[in-house]
Amino acid sequence: MTKLSAAEIGRFIDAGRGVAPADVVVKGVRLLDVITGTISETDIAILGDRIVGTYDSYEGVEVIDGAGLYAVPGFIDTHLHVESSLVTPLEFDRCVLPHGVTTAICDPHEIANVLGAEGIEYFQRCAEQTIMDLRVQLSSCVPATAFETSGAELSAADLVALTGHPSGIGLAEFMNFPGVLFRDEGCLAKLEAFSGGHIDGHAPLLGGRDLNGYIAAGIRTEHEATTLPEAREKLMKGMTVLIREGSVSKDLHALIPLITPDTSAFLAFCTDDRNPLDIAEEGHLDYMIRTAIAQGAPLHHVYRVASWSAANAFGLTDRGLIAPGRRADIVLLDDLEACSVRHVIAAGRLVTPELFATRTPVAPVGLQSMKAEKVAASDFRIPATTSATRVMGVVPGRIITEDVALDLPVVDGEKQVDLDKDAVKVCVVARHGKNRNIGRGFVHGFGMKRGAIASSVGHDSHNICVVGADEADMAVAVNRLIELKGGFVVAEGGKVTAELALPVAGLMATGTFEEVHDALIPLRAAAKALGVVLAEPFLQVAFLPLPVIPHLKITDFGMFDVDHFALLEPQGSPGRAHG
Repeated sequence: MTKLSAAEIGRFIDAGRGVAPADVVVKGVRLLDVITGTISETDIAILGDRIVGTYDSYEGVEVIDGAGLYAVPGFIDTHLHVESSLVTPLEFDRCVLPHGVTTAICDPHEIANVLGAEGIEYFQRCAEQTIMDLRVQLSSCVPATAFETSGAELSAADLVALTGHPSGIGLAEFMNFPGVLFRDEGCLAKLEAFSGGHIDGHAPLLGGRDLNGYIAAGIRTEHEATTLPEAREKLMKGMTVLIREGSVSKDLHALIPLITPDTSAFLAFCTDDRNPLDIAEEGHLDYMIRTAIAQGAPLHHVYRVASWSAANAFGLTDRGLIAPGRRADIVLLDDLEACSVRHVIAAGRLVTPELFATRTPVAPVGLQSMKAEKVAASDFRIPATTSATRVMGVVPGRIITEDVALDLPVVDGEKQVDLDKDAVKVCVVARHGKNRNIGRGFVHGFGMKRGAIASSVGHDSHNICVVGADEADMAVAVNRLIELKGGFVVAEGGKVTAELALPVAGLMATGTFEEVHDALIPLRAAAKALGVVLAEPFLQVAFLPLPVIPHLKITDFGMFDVDHFALLEPQGSPGRAHG
């Protein structure tokens, strides 16, 4: 909370006592107390960015009619990557703030893996202009592992140099949990540098003594729990569990039973990765809230999870309640169960389209970050002497992939796709200009019958990932993506059938979230036309190269066994002629 002068404190006291007018008063609203669950009709008085009065009547310079509405604290998304919304932070602000998200805690490690400190500093500059409170964590794992080519590297010293910005909280998700457990020197240096502060976690399927060791390193919050037993173990060992519902990772329904009066103080909501299409069709945290309530979770505990519990987990003790002295982040709803947002107040300001126009634009960065060289169909051939193949198995709604054993046809010494077994090629093309690596393998679960999909969004190093049933179409898709300086491309029959340019570090569009939303509709249709059965094919492609999520993944070095943290067939720095 900002340090105040005696004069400022005096003004807050007078306005709270009603002896001086407030700046803004929400009159006659029904206030939900997320601690006791009571609903009371009251005025809410605001001075500057602070609530000064509740449970009484007040006069103010500006009056908002709250009759028939409910007031709840502003929602806090405790872990997300703005880049996965495919728009810049200022557009993300305009996209999700009307859904009631007044605080967003982001990890900019997508842009950091491309641009390093420059990417994080860009997010910090944007955070100075957003209407919502955008908190910029410092990315702990750039690169995530040593088994891929990243655009940048950030050491402990590099991260320390980025501290001190008012948007900071601490160290973002520590994805390299094997590095923590086996006391990697670089991991320990980062943990030491941020010890005593907040360190966010990332430990999918980790349990037992290994989980104990991970938590003992000082890690307090974690969003990768996908089952009740996993989440309960993490709760019992002192972690705050961040329940996630993104565009690919959908854990909400599995974890709703966790929301009880006993546990709600130790839970929070997050989206991790959610694109504008899903936000427009379903919502953001408001979707999670209404879904949890509809599934039987106790109403005021759900709103507690979305606000007060989330604030406490990250040390944001100035918000999360509608109470005197707290930051004036308030959501006004037509209906509590439906979480239907009528108005949003962010730091004492009523959110209107005109308010967004008051922000100072921030120039985008990374517009020349696509440094890959064009490819040919022959670059995606996979030499083989045996039909036995370990294939990445995609699980809809999850970023965890299976390690599937399939016999695939071998023709003229090359392994082939097998559409009957739903096995198509997946390749990662290095794009940071450091080498010409191509990792090659097979993936099961897309349902693809023809064509190819390419993406420059490839967590976390963001090389180009392409999935295809046809090598020539794979080359067409990748080469068009290079021309676009990043984005999504669908190709079929030697032609591009749909595309979206994402030139800001190869991750974000320069346009509006409405434009991105409109472009995603034909992209999804073009993917479906290839036979793809996945609801969100592009973000699903984006997670195939993530080598810290079990079980089998792919990087520009080749197929990667996450469980053993090793390449299947170590390739060093493979060139274009072999794989």
